[in-house]
Amino acid sequence: MPSKKRGSLCQTTNSANVKNPETQIGGSHYNKMQIQPVTFIMANGLSYAQGNVIKYVCRYADKNGIEDLQKAKQYIDFMINALLDD
Repeated sequence: MPSKKRGSLCQTTNSANVKNPETQIGGSHYNKMQIQPVTFIMANGLSYAQGNVIKYVCRYADKNGIEDLQKAKQYIDFMINALLDD
């Protein structure tokens, strides 16, 4: 089956203006990362679904374990289904 593309996976923005947040509300699971998910997501102009995949994969070991991986998988399934529906 031919691959269907909907735009570029990552839309690069001016990453010089996107910096890691200095504080995190609700835990410290992102603070130890050199590039926090929100920084990566915003700098690359990712969609909501793409951003959630990044977020859940980055934090699973320090927060919710398998549940976070299942959430990431669910967002990947959303993206796959959207492409198949086109």
